[in-house]
Amino acid sequence: MAQVKIYGRRDVWAGRQREVSDWLHSCLVSAWGLPEDKRFHRFLLLDADDLVCPMRSESYLIIEVICFTGRSDDAKRALIRAVYEKSGYAAEDIEITIIEMPKVNWGIRGVPADELALPYTVEV
Repeated sequence: MAQVKIYGRRDVWAGRQREVSDWLHSCLVSAWGLPEDKRFHRFLLLDADDLVCPMRSESYLIIEVICFTGRSDDAKRALIRAVYEKSGYAAEDIEITIIEMPKVNWGIRGVPADELALPYTVEV
């Protein structure tokens, strides 16, 4: 399971959500083996005054990947590398943070996620 939050400027990224979502999901599929149909992305597009980031361009994106614990450091590195390699954007304009939580902290389909059978492996 992974949920993705994408923060960026509304005047730059509005209307480009599908483009960014496709890029990020392809990285999650290739690096972590997430199923194609497991896409949970939220766009938090802000006015220019609400995203203060000196020394970054107007195209700056902050990406947070919230996921179950269990992936190796190599798997996390693979995701980060895929995000940069597949982006087509300046590396200086992208920052990614992986935030991990135990499965028991998630509620999915009416049960704690540690009681849920997943169709993919988290421990990679």
